[in-house]
Amino acid sequence: MRLDKYLKNSRLIKRRTIAKEACNSGRIMVNDKVAKASTEVKAGDILTVTLGNNPYKVEILDTPEHVLKDQSKELYRNLD
Repeated sequence: MRLDKYLKNSRLIKRRTIAKEACNSGRIMVNDKVAKASTEVKAGDILTVTLGNNPYKVEILDTPEHVLKDQSKELYRNLD
């Protein structure tokens, strides 16, 4: 699954266009490498998201195509 779509589905970032902009500005890292919006992510990858002054790390647990709001917290695990 594309990184920008995963960020939106997991509700780490509210909109896909904002997720795309965050990726293109170098604020999102996948496995300690700066990632573009089109980067493919899979279960087990570690995301580092830097928004404002608060960087946080999450581990991807699942990447389903369709997610209900209640299920979005089950897609990742906080590492910080």
